[in-house]
Order: sequence, then structure tokens, then C-alpha cells
Amino acid sequence: MGKCTQPILKRCKALGINPVVMGYDKQTKRDPKGNVRRKKSEYGIQLNEKQKVKFIYGMMEKQFRLTYDRASKMAGSTGENFLQLLELRLDNVIFRMGFAKTRNAARQMVSHGHIQVNGKKVDIPSYQVKLGDVISVCEASQSTNGIKESVGKDYNRKVPQWLEVNSETFSAKVLSLPTKADIDYEVEEHLIVEFYSR
Repeated sequence: MGKCTQPILKRCKALGINPVVMGYDKQTKRDPKGNVRRKKSEYGIQLNEKQKVKFIYGMMEKQFRLTYDRASKMAGSTGENFLQLLELRLDNVIFRMGFAKTRNAARQMVSHGHIQVNGKKVDIPSYQVKLGDVISVCEASQSTNGIKESVGKDYNRKVPQWLEVNSETFSAKVLSLPTKADIDYEVEEHLIVEFYSR
């Protein structure tokens, strides 16, 4: 399986992403204007936007493209549907709940069988959560150090409005479908639509 091994901060700088979006508190010490490049073409701008969103959600190209194809077949705006499908991935929901510091850590939690959806164990990070679903940490996993650190007495993670988190029961409920306004980074989804529509 292909994997990006480039340092996170270097990749964030190249794509113009704030590392906080990825769950990292570090900031780069390099001069942001130190590596001035020539003006990008229209294709280059579209490609950069696609690479940025793909990197944020930690997806490979094939999975990313299949998600786009699914969004294009749904009713409504393809771009907004696409962002909604990305936000409703189980690994992203765990990250948004604040039960993991990064999306990679959330993906690992899901893969290792620590997460339940509506009382049933789910170990597929790309599982699509639906409206009204209850996501919780398995009872046996609630005592593990990583989860206890993330969801402790000092739990103060900013949770999006479409989720209702109960830190005492290690669970959350999907109250509504996410919208573009709920996303905490700048994204021009129309560029991704244009890229795949070529």
C-alpha cells in the first residue's frame, strides 16, 4: 500500500495547510516566503486543492476518487456532497469527537476494534456514519491510556455542532449532517470538482 512518508510540517507547508488542522500543535520555523515558486497554472491550482484535501483526510487516490464518484451521483451540489461524505467517515468522526489527537490515531483506534456504532463493533475507518448513529468507545477499551488522556476530566475539545459528545459515557450522537460551514479549514471544493470533471 502506498504511503506518504514526507514530514507532516513539510507537507503542510507545501500544500498551504495549518498543522493545527491535522491535529498537530507544532509550527514550522522556516520562512513561508523563502521558497517562492512561479505562478501556478489552472491545472496546478486544482491539483493542489485536491492533494490538500486528500492529505487532510489521509486517503489514497483510488479511495478518494471513489468517494468523489459517489458524491457526483447524489442529489444536490457535488462539491458539498463530497465534503459531507469525507466528514462522515468514521475515522474523521472519532477525530472530530476529540477522542484522538490526529486522524491517523483515530484510524488506528477504529482498525484495532476500539469503536462501536449503534452497539456493534466497526473496524473499517472509511465506514460512513449516518444521521442518528451513536458512536462509542468499547467498554473494554475505555480504560486504555491513550483514550483516557484524550477524554479526561479536562476534556475541552471544540466539537462541531452536528455532533453531540458525552465524555462521561465515551460516546457521541450524529445530530445533523455536516455542512461546509462546519469545516475548520479553507477549502474550495469547486476546484476538486473541476479537476475530476476534465
